[in-house]
Amino acid sequence: MRTPSRLLALMLAFAAVRAEARTFEVIKKDGKVIVATEGSFAPFNFFKGPQLTGFEVELAEALAKKMGVAIEWRALAFDALLAGLRQDRWDMVMASFAVTEERSKAVTFTDPHYCSGGVIVAKDPSIRTSKDLAGKVVAVQTGTTYLENVKKLSGVKEVKNFPQDTDARSAVVNGRVDAWVTDKFVAKAALEANPSAGLKMGEFVFIERIATAVKKGNTSLAQAIDKALAEIQADGTYEAISRKYLKEDVRCH
Repeated sequence: MRTPSRLLALMLAFAAVRAEARTFEVIKKDGKVIVATEGSFAPFNFFKGPQLTGFEVELAEALAKKMGVAIEWRALAFDALLAGLRQDRWDMVMASFAVTEERSKAVTFTDPHYCSGGVIVAKDPSIRTSKDLAGKVVAVQTGTTYLENVKKLSGVKEVKNFPQDTDARSAVVNGRVDAWVTDKFVAKAALEANPSAGLKMGEFVFIERIATAVKKGNTSLAQAIDKALAEIQADGTYEAISRKYLKEDVRCH
């Protein structure tokens, strides 16, 4: 069926409006910001029963308060988060995304809200360094920088990727892989939560800066987040949240 030209023009105009990310001015007028996260990456973002919580969740709530808006949360698969952002399904993503050159082409990153890196976790105490992964099967989460960086290592026998980081952890606990590479603080939390699993944390494979992502070019929102982050770091709010979940101040220095 052909569409009348006037109707087609209206549809195209509507599509153009829909394609634009909400600026901070629009978000503030609406009174709420839509934030997406994964919800299965403790201690950063996870569900405690029906309640979404974690370092990044509380941090986002503190940022929103400084920005003068409420939060409407979305929780879904990690590898769908940035795609949804580009489609304007939410305003920002806070889900432990490391800033990379490739990702920076697709989205705009704010100032980093913490610095960490990928560490090796294994039952075998002799698997501690990147060189020790030679000839080994390594578990990582799909769509992460852990996957990208482990693939760069020479001599790794096989890289097995899983939909969720908790699946990768289960694989090493159950002996289906030799090692698991994940965030340092995720590894620490896993070891503390289940000491009987016999897991041991090794060295960093790489270091990275973690930031909030907004749609490419949405500078007004990125600047508002940066301003709020600087304010909560200055007034002690950031450190309190960081020590609550991570037992140390994890801001980038």
